Amino acid sequence: MGKRITLFLLTNILVLTTIVIVWSIITSIFDIGPSYRSDGGIDYLSLMVFSIIVGFTGSFISLGMSRWMAKTMMKVKVIDPNNAVSGQERAVYEKVERLSRAAGLSHTPQVGIYPSHEVNAFATGPSKKRSLVAVSQGLLDSMDEDAVEGVIAHEVAHVANGDMVTMTLLQGIINTFVVFLSRVAAMIVSRFVRSELQWIVQFAAIIIFQILFSILGSFVVSAYSRHREYHADRGGADLAGKDKMTHALHSLKAYISRAESDDHTNDTAIQTMKISNKSSIFRALSSHPPLEERIARLEQR
Repeated sequence: MGKRITLFLLTNILVLTTIVIVWSIITSIFDIGPSYRSDGGIDYLSLMVFSIIVGFTGSFISLGMSRWMAKTMMKVKVIDPNNAVSGQERAVYEKVERLSRAAGLSHTPQVGIYPSHEVNAFATGPSKKRSLVAVSQGLLDSMDEDAVEGVIAHEVAHVANGDMVTMTLLQGIINTFVVFLSRVAAMIVSRFVRSELQWIVQFAAIIIFQILFSILGSFVVSAYSRHREYHADRGGADLAGKDKMTHALHSLKAYISRAESDDHTNDTAIQTMKISNKSSIFRALSSHPPLEERIARLEQR
């Protein structure tokens, strides 16, 4: 269930790229040279300050956009508790509300359902007061009430733990190095072309290196996300009960096993759940640990 991280990383890359393009256009129009360039070289201290400002600005903009982006991209229908049109909507909202109170949250997150056959759920938002917990229609159709409650408790635990804010701070640090290294690499590359082409080569190289280094940085973010999943599992067990949280994980595992045995592994909904991928690269990029490991750790508590 990596929607939260996937959407955040995608938004972050888009925001950073937009900042670079806008900054380059402004400096070109007003003939403002980058403050970190000096006599054809690089003032590394100035570049680091510039990188910190751009890196953390991009990260916090991504955080601020996270709830809106999630609702827009996933077509989430936010549930109005005073006008829930179905018993299913009321049940989902009441679960989130009850578990949020148990977690000590002062505000119930926005609650939504999005139209997808995938068995999934995610929590996102810039703060505990402005968070969103969303579940897929496929999850509601495929799991029993106890399993659904376990999944929702896991997502509420993410909100209560402030995982999105912590992830933003980590992403800001990574962005700082991405901005710094991409400009150093672009400066080196631009020296191998004629002087009249250096500006355009450097501009293109910055964007390419920034996207490349952002993808590499996602390995670090994913590793941290996997670490936080264990904490959210424990938090979900505290909120809904260990039996329900364990049952939810077993239900997810059973769902994947059934789907694979039915030879539907090309289905996008199944691919999103295959977080135990045997490939070491895919596993390193996964935002969630293998379900077997999550179940084992939870059962050992």
